[in-house]
Formats: sequence, C-alpha cells, structure tokens
Amino acid sequence: MSAAVQQRLLDADDAPLAGFVDLDGVAASVAALRSAFPSSVSVQHAFAAKANPLVPLLLELRGLGMGCEAASAGELAQALAAGFAPEQIVFDSPLKTRAELRQALELGVAVNADNFQELARIDTILTTRSSNSRIGIRINPQVGAGSIAHSSTATATSKFGIALEDTGNFARLLQAYREHPWLTWLHAHVGSQGCPLDLIAQGIAKTVAFAEKVNAGLGRRQIVGIDIGGGLPVDFDSDDSAPGFDAYVARLRDHAPGLFTGDYRIITEFGHSLLSKNGFTAAYVEYTKTAGELPIAITHAGAHVAARTVFQPDSWPLRVSAHHPTGETKTGPLTAQDIAGPLCFAGDMIARSRPLPELAPGDLVAVLDTGAYCFSAPYHFNGMLEPAVYGARTAADGGIDFQLLRSAETMDHLLSRSGTDVMS
Repeated sequence: MSAAVQQRLLDADDAPLAGFVDLDGVAASVAALRSAFPSSVSVQHAFAAKANPLVPLLLELRGLGMGCEAASAGELAQALAAGFAPEQIVFDSPLKTRAELRQALELGVAVNADNFQELARIDTILTTRSSNSRIGIRINPQVGAGSIAHSSTATATSKFGIALEDTGNFARLLQAYREHPWLTWLHAHVGSQGCPLDLIAQGIAKTVAFAEKVNAGLGRRQIVGIDIGGGLPVDFDSDDSAPGFDAYVARLRDHAPGLFTGDYRIITEFGHSLLSKNGFTAAYVEYTKTAGELPIAITHAGAHVAARTVFQPDSWPLRVSAHHPTGETKTGPLTAQDIAGPLCFAGDMIARSRPLPELAPGDLVAVLDTGAYCFSAPYHFNGMLEPAVYGARTAADGGIDFQLLRSAETMDHLLSRSGTDVMS
C-alpha cells in the first residue's frame, strides 16, 4: 500500500479507491493446487472466472497453466479474449440459450448440461453439426447444506443440476447416456463458503459412484471424465490459507478413492480459494463522526466493491486494517468503529464496531481478502465508478512493480452505461 501511495496509484483526491491483486500470491496458490493432486491422474484445473473475470488476470492464470470455467456467455467471451483455447474452457452456465450452446459446440468448448431440457437442445444441435466439445451432465448429489444456505448448491432443492435422488431421475440419466454416446462427462459442484470439506467430498463420492453405476449399466466405460467443481472455503479470520488444497484432496481420497484410480480424467473449478486471499481493496477515509457515541469512518469502499459483505455480513465478513496516509500500518489504542461506505442506504457498512486504531480523515483502510467477488464484481448503485485494479509483484530489488488490470471508470463511461449513448 505504501508503494501504491508513492506511485500515486492511491491518492486522496484523484484515486481514493483501488483494488490490488498479489500476482506472486496467485502463482503460489496455483502451484499449491497443482501439487495437491497426484501426478498419476489426469487433471485440468480450470479457474472459475466468476471469482475475478478481469481479462489481464485471466491471461496471467492462463500463463500459469490454468484452464477457465465460464458460468455465462459474458465470462465465455472474457475467457476467449484472454486467449484460452476452446478445449481449455468449460461452459457451466445454468441458463444457456440456444445461440450460446451453438457457439460453444461450434468452438469445441466443454459443455455441462444443467437439465434434461438443455440436454435435448444439445441433441437437436448435434443432429445438424458435429462438435469436438466434451459434453457432460451436471448432477445434484443432494448431500445437504453447509452453514451458508445461499452458497450451498447440493441441497435437496438446489436450482443447479439434475437432482440425483428425485424419483425417476437415475433411470432417465442412465437412458440419456445410453442414447447419446457423445455424452462422456459428469459434473457436480457441492458448494463453497460455509461447506465443510467432508460434505464436499461426500458429494463428489456420490458423483463417482453414479459414474460407476452408469458405466456398469451400459456395459462400457462411457463416462471418462468427472468435473468435480471447486468450492474450497476461505478463512476470513486470519492470514491463514487453511483448509488448503492438500486437506481437500485428502478428504477426497477418504470419501472417493475411485477418483484417483486413473480411470477418470478430472476437471476442477476453483476460483474463490485461489484469489480471495491474494487481493485487497484500499480506500481513503473521507470523514469521521459519531452517532450514538459510536465512531464512524466514512470511506470510499462500500457495497459497490464488497456487495456480499454488505448484504450478508455474517456469511461474508471481511477483515479491515488501518493505515496512515502514507500507507504505513497505523498503531495505537483500539477503538470500536463502524467502517461505512459511500452509498446512500444505512446498511452500507463494511464492518461494524470493529476495534481499530482510531481513524481520521485522510487515513487509509485496507479491506482484506477481496481478491474475488469484490472489486471484480462491482455493484452500480448510486452511479459509483468502478475503481482501478492493479496486479502487484515483488521486484528483484525488493520494490513493488504494479501492472494495470483494469482502468478506473470515467464519468464518460458511467454516462454511456446510463443511456446517453442512445440519446440523439
């Protein structure tokens, strides 16, 4: 942060808010993910673009050997813009239009069908053209919820995938594989934040067991690959990166040993766990005041760069650190303070009653663990401008080199997306 201030990437008047990604940390996280899986199995690690779809960052991840998982047509376009080859991309949107499916199948992007109706659309498209796409079905193993219902995707009534235990679905799925020899993959994603590792591993175990049942029922090894999704939770309470990919793979070995026999190719889709702890948001304190005797620091960071935290603070808490205007860490007696954002609603709070050295106008706060789902997923209420985002590396001389990942939005950009571009 001090280097960013010195290089005027942070400035109280001209750049009061910015996001930063530790590119050295990202590379270390990718290396940890790779080393956690044994070399005896074929694994493609696809970065979940929704976590942080900034194209220069996707390009960085591609250079680290990652593939890319796209959960929308927009993310597919971002992945292609970053130079991912179609065979490196997985298209997982739960709502794919016919046009989007045609594009993906023409390109050769891997596609996971979310439901039987989508599968019928794919079948219709493939009657008129061939495709090099790896095609699978997403199932819901229905193993239950973690502590955060909104991010648990394998409950009995989850909107994602085909519910494995609903009446008649096993027979329909088996028939689908029998009728479509091009259907060779299986996909499941159990959840993310709030989901314990054992729950995630149990969901993957049910997925592997289902693949075995399908192959046995067909009398051939038609399912050759399993996309096990991502979902490793993040520790928001400390700098610790626990539980870590090694712990995750150990649980998979316990619950789903069939995944590691070499019979199946594997795809993973991690995002949150690769990026969150490798990023922070820096914001200046503009004003301070008290209400009900409680100090409040009004900063430039709010729901527009941390929507999940503002709207679900118990599920997505974020740490905040206090800094002098130079960027140096502030010390001194701790005072409980609200860290408020600039948006015009009362709940726009990054943290409540947070004990920190007393903040003053001109100080900086760092909102930690925001490398995913924060400044990369802006919320446009009140016409807030999207802040610049920088990648950072430690230089050979010990200094910090910054790389622009996204330019700060201008008022002209804001007015354009507000409709002035259609005015005569």
